[in-house]
Amino acid sequence: MSLRGSGPIDELSVPSGTTVEEHDVVVDGDVLVGGQSTVEFGIRGRNVAIGERVDVGDDIEADGDCRLDTWCSVDGNVLVGEDAYLGERVTVTGRLMVSGDLDIGDDVDIEEGFEANGWIVIRNPVPTLVFYFIVLSQLLRVGETNAADELAEALADGDDVRDPLLVPRGAEISDDAWRVSTPATVGDDCRLHGNLRAESVVVGERNEVFGSLRAREDVSVGAETTIHGDVTTRGGTVTIEADAHVRGDVSAGDLVIHDGAEIDGSLRARGEMKLVQSIADDESDGEAEADGDAEDATDNVDEDSDDEIGSAVDLEDESEAIDDDPIASGSEANGDVPPEAGDGDSRDDSESSIEGLETALANAEVDDAGVEGGDAGVEGDDAAAAAVAEDGSNESS
Repeated sequence: MSLRGSGPIDELSVPSGTTVEEHDVVVDGDVLVGGQSTVEFGIRGRNVAIGERVDVGDDIEADGDCRLDTWCSVDGNVLVGEDAYLGERVTVTGRLMVSGDLDIGDDVDIEEGFEANGWIVIRNPVPTLVFYFIVLSQLLRVGETNAADELAEALADGDDVRDPLLVPRGAEISDDAWRVSTPATVGDDCRLHGNLRAESVVVGERNEVFGSLRAREDVSVGAETTIHGDVTTRGGTVTIEADAHVRGDVSAGDLVIHDGAEIDGSLRARGEMKLVQSIADDESDGEAEADGDAEDATDNVDEDSDDEIGSAVDLEDESEAIDDDPIASGSEANGDVPPEAGDGDSRDDSESSIEGLETALANAEVDDAGVEGGDAGVEGDDAAAAAVAEDGSNESS
């Protein structure tokens, strides 16, 4: 690894399930530490790869392979479950125990001696990351993608791929502080000791950090995470998720706090301050009730519309009945029924009614004639009475 420029590890990444015990950082997966870093804890993981000029303050325990590049120093023992690779001028103050093969460089100082069950080769091994890069680049250059996949599986020991602990170049990891110049990401279910200083910080869920968080940019604290310290950023945004607990002060450019978060200290924001309330459950319940009310209203509307349709049908039936009934329409009284208004029976009824009307008119004419005859008889009686009266007057005279 070059002493100049940035390394291939561009962030501090703490995988889920990482715990810091009294003296060690315990990881289920691999551990990769960039060059010129200082790790005051011991390291326990599956495969451990340490860059050049890295100081480790306690023991290293690797279930798989362990690689220590040039000018590394370990203040403790190195226990390796498989093969070990030590570069030149590596210093181990304790004892080196290797279950597999040992590849060792020049001028390596192991104060309490070493033991290896496999082959021991004394030479100057290539630095770890450079070795990986050279082999993979050559395989990909000649088109041996299958061989590259096999190498990657071999590096992973054929086990499931787990997220490694990545420590960037120039980092300082101690019980007091984790200082990096890159972004920092912490997974879920972690337990860390020390203040976390980075460019930006993202802490997952259900973590417990015994220290403060400080960044130049954004800081995010996940749900059910407890921070035993302050949360501070210069000009970024601090986001505190629901059920998170900050046992110190919160200072930010912009502040976003979700409902259910607990902050023991004071809140300071140079910009906006937002309180986010989760109403997803309330909205879902309200939507369900609204849907139920809408369905009931729809059923009522459908029933009302059915009743209205039934009433309209009844009215249409009644209107048809009225049109078909000559008595209700008054056609019998008037004596004229249109042919299309009824069927053959109604025509017969209308003909019979016309015949009865003609008979009534004839009888009325006969009665009128009798009345005229009666009037003539009355006039004759009046003339006879006048003649008798004149004869009486003549006789008296």
